[in-house]
Amino acid sequence: DYCDIDPEYGTMDDFKNLIAACHERGINVIIDLVMNHTSSQHEWFKTAADYLKNLPEGAEPDASECPYVDYYNFSKEMQGGYSKLDGTDWYYEAQFWSEMPDLNLGSQAVRDEFDKIVDFWLDLGVDGFRLDAAKEYYSGSVDKNVEVLSWFHSMVKEKKEDAYIVAEVWTDQNTYAKYYESGIDSCFDFSFADSTGTITSVLKNGSASSYGKALVNLQDNLSQYSDSYIDAPFYTNHDMARGAGYYSGDDSEKQTKIAQAMNLLMSGSAFLYYGEEIGMRGTANDETKRLAMRWSGDSKDKGMCVGPQNAEETEQTYDTLDKQMDDPYSIYNFVKQTISIRNAFPEIARGTNTFEKNLSNDNVCIFTREYNGEKSVLIFNPSKDEASVDVSSLGVNDAVAMLQTTKKAPSYKDGAAKLPAYSVLVLK
Repeated sequence: DYCDIDPEYGTMDDFKNLIAACHERGINVIIDLVMNHTSSQHEWFKTAADYLKNLPEGAEPDASECPYVDYYNFSKEMQGGYSKLDGTDWYYEAQFWSEMPDLNLGSQAVRDEFDKIVDFWLDLGVDGFRLDAAKEYYSGSVDKNVEVLSWFHSMVKEKKEDAYIVAEVWTDQNTYAKYYESGIDSCFDFSFADSTGTITSVLKNGSASSYGKALVNLQDNLSQYSDSYIDAPFYTNHDMARGAGYYSGDDSEKQTKIAQAMNLLMSGSAFLYYGEEIGMRGTANDETKRLAMRWSGDSKDKGMCVGPQNAEETEQTYDTLDKQMDDPYSIYNFVKQTISIRNAFPEIARGTNTFEKNLSNDNVCIFTREYNGEKSVLIFNPSKDEASVDVSSLGVNDAVAMLQTTKKAPSYKDGAAKLPAYSVLVLK
């Protein structure tokens, strides 16, 4: 049901209260919108399936008799990603699972449905949409997917000009960059995420310069397709093993912290998956990636909920939130400080990167970020060794912010920056 709240999460009144409470605090709310597929238990699909089951042998389906047969992709031929419709000789597209039939987004009737669905949520005060599985609208066709997103973008912006739209396009950067031709605000930046992305690779392979090169390459790539793009960096999501599990050994907590800084100090609209700010662990099956937020060690405390059924037992390395809040060196307080720095200097979130490659090396990555005449120099040391670098040539005056993963802090004096292992320095 695209116009209701799942009872497991609450009621529509709860949702309205959430929107009101967020807006009172200057917080915008975006919601997930799944246009690629419905449940096989959706009335649209059940009605179409019943119609096909009762269709006389040899007869072709007629949308004037049952409009919903055009809502999905039915075929008499078995194709890749199709499932058999029980009791018939028909097949239907279901790229993810037989119980998640794909919608036909070429159908004007389907688009009209989503036009009304968007109205419903915008009228409730929603500020934008996360578009699920956008590369599967037409599996294998970037151009057709871009057309769908162009339609959606125009439709939404006509209703609410400042609505924020971010698409999940889980593929390589060269491909999802093309999706910006649609005009949508953002695509999730998968190239920096996960256990094999840029951030983890830098921390495991020890090449700080590759982080700066990747940032500039990303910038060049996306700007080919849009001059108003907003990158959407993230480190992990609900489909990935959690970041704290990517590292082991004596430096694992420091790496877990600095990885968050490498994500949250990127340009664009940075996303943070709940639980990453306290270093939750979760691997293997989906339920275990989506364990309940560890607000407290007491399951009866306010805000605690029953975690997903069928989740595997997972040993947690780091404390619950209530404990971490009181520890100035916790992952939580490191992430909180990182977000404060991001918010304090608009050029960090909105600026253009210049990679200072001549000053960078395997231990240190330095780049200048500029926006509206403001400039910051960000120095990252994502290595296990202390690093010193002379940045007097960059014309900075003083250190304005720092991030430390241990009790040892970075320093700056007379053009010389000193950074202990896994630390960040911001200069202006």
